[in-house]
Amino acid sequence: MNRRSLLTSAIVAFGLAAGGAAAQDKTKVGFIYVGPVGDGGWTYEHNVGRLAIEEEFGDAVETTYVESVAEGPDAERVLTQMALGGADLIFTTSFGFMDPTINVAKKFPDVKFEHATGYKRADNVSTYSARFYEGRAVQGTIAGEMTESNIVGYIGSYPIPEVIRGINAAFLAARAVNPDVEFKIVWAYTWFDPAKEADAAKVLIEQGADVILQHTDSTAPQAAAQAAGNVITFGQASDMSEYAPRPRVSSIIDNWAPYYIERTKAVMDGTWESSDVWHGINEGMVGIGEISDAVPAEVKEKALALKDSIAAGETHPFTGPINKQDGSVWLEDGETADDGTLLGMNFYVEGIEGSIPN
Repeated sequence: MNRRSLLTSAIVAFGLAAGGAAAQDKTKVGFIYVGPVGDGGWTYEHNVGRLAIEEEFGDAVETTYVESVAEGPDAERVLTQMALGGADLIFTTSFGFMDPTINVAKKFPDVKFEHATGYKRADNVSTYSARFYEGRAVQGTIAGEMTESNIVGYIGSYPIPEVIRGINAAFLAARAVNPDVEFKIVWAYTWFDPAKEADAAKVLIEQGADVILQHTDSTAPQAAAQAAGNVITFGQASDMSEYAPRPRVSSIIDNWAPYYIERTKAVMDGTWESSDVWHGINEGMVGIGEISDAVPAEVKEKALALKDSIAAGETHPFTGPINKQDGSVWLEDGETADDGTLLGMNFYVEGIEGSIPN
């Protein structure tokens, strides 16, 4: 081989090596989603956060995701493949991914994991969630003021503390402005299933509910309410503004982007540590979507005042006197709930009928 050929080969080899090094220098961030990115709610907003990472860091990062992952053993398979594929950081974005996250994290100690809404941590596993119950209190205020039948329907996903907290917070806020309000609860046993969610909404409407709240992820309840007429709804996890100004009159918006950017940066600069984060309206992780003109001005003013008071730390949605469903005292007058109790909440407050499924 002559000198020119040797030089050319060296340049090509160097270029390939440099290209490989550049590829390796990218921080790889993976996401697993319980629903499709087009659900219009929970998964949609997590994916907005993923795209924000790409926007923030450009070519310095590479993100990937797998959608519609079933909670349970299949999640462990997907996580293992993602870790073997070179992920530096993996966000697992549903409560039922908790044990699979912990199990896979043990096998890949150099990979950082972030689990949404769970409580199990490890040296390489962080947890994060939002104080959704703060937004539920704002929704409950609007619901209690606007219901004419005094029946508010609530579509629950699974009977876990996160969902039970939301029901209780919304009910207490609704009762504070309307002592005659009743809650009827239907458990859908799914995070995302438009057919089941629509059926649940229809059942509640047939039972007299003229307000529908939901802790499921699709816009199907909005469509069912729109078809029924004279029923109002609230967007879940994202704005769902395509149904504004009615039936959707406001929403809870999950803003994950700042947290995802912060944690990705921590991996990139080597400062990532296992932590537990639970942020709310004050920190901007929980947003209240625009309150539409279908809401009377005085009701809107009251709801926004509550939002501002919660953000300022002046109001806590769980402030006594509050009894448990059985009439026993939970919180004395002026006493506020501690985070430990809220994180493990497994009871209804007084005034809610029915029992929590096992």
